[in-house]
Amino acid sequence: MSTANRGVNIGPPRFKIAVHSIVWLAKSGSILSSAMIADQVDSHATFMRRVMQALATADIVESKGGREGGYTLRRPADQITLGDIYLAVSTGSAEPEVDVDCGAAAEQLDVELERILYEAEQQTIEYLGKYTIADVMNRVEFFAI
Repeated sequence: MSTANRGVNIGPPRFKIAVHSIVWLAKSGSILSSAMIADQVDSHATFMRRVMQALATADIVESKGGREGGYTLRRPADQITLGDIYLAVSTGSAEPEVDVDCGAAAEQLDVELERILYEAEQQTIEYLGKYTIADVMNRVEFFAI
């Protein structure tokens, strides 16, 4: 099966939208409003503002309020990794809780599964950290924005 057609969904649902948004900001080189970004990535402006707020909190983008406001990159594209973006938009990703009563097999299974999933997520973040937005942009042929 071709990975291009599979629609692989690893990580939080906001991850792909966030990556697309950062690419559009990098390509534009200027301030873009949440509505402009949402239009480019086929999303809703309200949802886009939530994603952009998470990216701003992580110091990936800078937010400027007001009528002429919007978002710009805080760092160059070659200094923003996919791992940075993944961490910014991940919610609830934390060390698994291990203070569960392990008397029941089902609870033990849950604890072990959480540990495995946590390890998988950490490896995913490490792998994504090898790629910058500039790397992604170099792999894609863009037409005029």
